[in-house]
Amino acid sequence: MPSRSDPVESRADDDRDLYDIATWEERTSLDGLSVALYWLITRSAKAFVVLVALAGLLLILGSFGLGLVFDRTVAMLVGLSAIPALGLTAYVYVSDVTTGEPLSLLVATFLLSILTATFAAVLNSLAQPYFEPLGFLGIVLFFFVIVGPVEETVKLLAVRLYAYTDDRFDAVIDGAVYGAIAGLGFVVIENLVYIVQTVEIEELTFGVSALAAGDGIAAIRALAGPGHVIYSAFAGYYLGLAKFNPEHRGPIIIKGLVIAAAIHALYNTLVGPVTTLASALTGLPRIASLFLFVVVFQGAFGYVLLRKIWRYRDAYLDTRDAADPAVEPELTEFED
Repeated sequence: MPSRSDPVESRADDDRDLYDIATWEERTSLDGLSVALYWLITRSAKAFVVLVALAGLLLILGSFGLGLVFDRTVAMLVGLSAIPALGLTAYVYVSDVTTGEPLSLLVATFLLSILTATFAAVLNSLAQPYFEPLGFLGIVLFFFVIVGPVEETVKLLAVRLYAYTDDRFDAVIDGAVYGAIAGLGFVVIENLVYIVQTVEIEELTFGVSALAAGDGIAAIRALAGPGHVIYSAFAGYYLGLAKFNPEHRGPIIIKGLVIAAAIHALYNTLVGPVTTLASALTGLPRIASLFLFVVVFQGAFGYVLLRKIWRYRDAYLDTRDAADPAVEPELTEFED
């Protein structure tokens, strides 16, 4: 798409100075002050978002008591529950055939996603009472209108706050990588909250150990974890596509969020009824039915995500080889 210019700029010859008429650049002290103030305002806005998110996180964790939050058994359960999500994230990372992503951006995105997750926790809690009186229909609406869109937006926000603006975010596929990392961060903090809540209730009610109280919920959260990586990797991919198609940035980002939120909400809607029905029809334990549902559902959408990543990889290798026929395409460990 050709760049648009003012009629004066497009008609004037190159020797005419159009500064402050139809063009602009930093020349005067006032220009420099304006540039500095813009930089300060934009950075301050990001800092404000991070500080609010940090305050929210501290309030949530403080409500459980820091002793329980930093309990070694709880930490072990959280770590184990995040392993499947970590494995999927690692695969998305190694599937990036372009330049490797720097550790600083990966860590920053991971930490930011832990912080921004607090926005989802607050908004979900505030909105849920308005949907509960509608029964099952209200629950479905809650998933599609609030949970899916809000959680996918705050995960994408973690990417947008820092990694997206960095010059090292230099390929569309990078969006999927940082989206997956944001999903992993969300998994860690969400699993921590679920496990701590369960351990706290079980210890107070039955006096059991943290390990005995939390092993069941940790297993369930381990099954749910890869879904968050899949959803946010979809949204992240389209964020990357938007960065390199600025003329269509808004619609592209919305498309990614709609896809991620719809898959997310569909999972939340189906997981309970389908697991119950499958258990009743087959006689399998509920946890086994849940495992089968998760494998089928997340496996299907995970395959769609990987197909998108593989298509990018193939296009990258084809265009690279066309530009330099002497370069031999590298086969991954998954190819013969």
